[in-house]
Amino acid sequence: MNATEHATGRFPGPWKPNPASAVPLFEQLRLNIIERADNGTLAPGTKLPAVRSLAGELGVAPHTVARAYKELEAAGVVVTRGRNGTVVCARDEAWSSLSAAAADFAEAAKARGASFAEAVQLLAAAYDRQ
Repeated sequence: MNATEHATGRFPGPWKPNPASAVPLFEQLRLNIIERADNGTLAPGTKLPAVRSLAGELGVAPHTVARAYKELEAAGVVVTRGRNGTVVCARDEAWSSLSAAAADFAEAAKARGASFAEAVQLLAAAYDRQ
């Protein structure tokens, strides 16, 4: 099995975006990849499926996957190497502590009955105040 087949077999696995969610499909994919990178399910160096391949597997438009990959690259979660594909980057200690703070916030928001969209709105408002 080559690296692409291995990565495709592992990712996305049974996960599929929820088209009924208020969260855009590209954002669901972006968040799923971040979560997997943070928890080690997608180890640094893991090659993600090609845009068209993943779009077909998830039943979404290629633009949806391309946008998620582009935003992940801008955030330093992945690096795109042209024809060599998109690869998960190593996460640093600062990112890990930020991820832990985000997990604490998500847990608190859920415990207080906030929806994902409401939690994102609260985070965006707090981020804009800084």
